[in-house]
Amino acid sequence: MALAFAREGADVAIAYLSEDEDARETRRLVESCERQCLLLAGDLSDPQHCRNVIARTVETFGTIDVLVNNAAHQSTHKTIEDLPDAEWEKTFATNISAMFYLTKAALPHMDERASIINTSSVNADAPSPHLLAYASTKGAIQNFTAGLAQQLAERGIRANTVAPGPVWTPLIPSTMPPEMVSQFGKQVPMGRPAQPRELAPVYVMLASDEASYVSGATIAVTGGKPII
Repeated sequence: MALAFAREGADVAIAYLSEDEDARETRRLVESCERQCLLLAGDLSDPQHCRNVIARTVETFGTIDVLVNNAAHQSTHKTIEDLPDAEWEKTFATNISAMFYLTKAALPHMDERASIINTSSVNADAPSPHLLAYASTKGAIQNFTAGLAQQLAERGIRANTVAPGPVWTPLIPSTMPPEMVSQFGKQVPMGRPAQPRELAPVYVMLASDEASYVSGATIAVTGGKPII
């Protein structure tokens, strides 16, 4: 996604947790497009870090034209009794509370025609029972975005949601048992998970003036599986 935006002429700030090697490689790719890339390590579940991320971005670039809220945490639990309280709270803090704090901090630095793009999931409409906390946050994201789009319309700022289906990322083998990993993505009509690059153009489109009348929408990228 960062590379796709850079190829369209954007300077990019990336907030990430601790994946320093991945972040440096992403910066290299962005800079190969002759664009700037600001790396901001830290935990977005901390409200003050969210505010610091926005402040550093504005200090470096002067303004924010596009905010993509994509950070997420998930873990697999068979029953609600197996789901620790701390895990529930961490999931909500990372997936939805961080989105609130980042958006709130960014809006004073966003002008008319700016765009906010939040990542939900097919789990918002078809929740997986073993991802109870994660799926709950994704439903919250969808509703948060729909309400936000209505609030911001008079300011000329759009807000939309991208709802991916199965996407092959390091999250999958690190959070799912092997038997689930081996079947991952086979349940959708296309019979496979998406690669991250197959989602990136949707985010770029939603950020562009070509999507000037698209706000409050949820765009499904689900390999043919309909969402309601």
